[in-house]
Amino acid sequence: MEKEDIRDIILDTMVVSLKAQLRALKRMRSSAEEEEPREKSMSQIDIAFNILSAAGTPLHVSQIIAEAEKSYGVKLERESLVSALSKKVMKEDRFVRTGKNMFALKGR
Repeated sequence: MEKEDIRDIILDTMVVSLKAQLRALKRMRSSAEEEEPREKSMSQIDIAFNILSAAGTPLHVSQIIAEAEKSYGVKLERESLVSALSKKVMKEDRFVRTGKNMFALKGR
């Protein structure tokens, strides 16, 4: 094989490789443009806050869970919600406990 043949083989290989890379980059760009940005999901605390705010009165955790499923299509874990709300109550952050598993918004 002569030098020119080897050079042509190397150049052809590089052309094929670069074309493949360009196709891959174009696919990546088009798929990135097509993807819609995801909405940030609400935390269970934010959901509970919205529900208690709309209710205007203290609610039992069971009522909060039922309303979350009805209004937001989210099934909240009872123990997790009680724990999260209790931590907020202890920090005196937005929520108060009005009875056993009963919560309200602070100052309302």
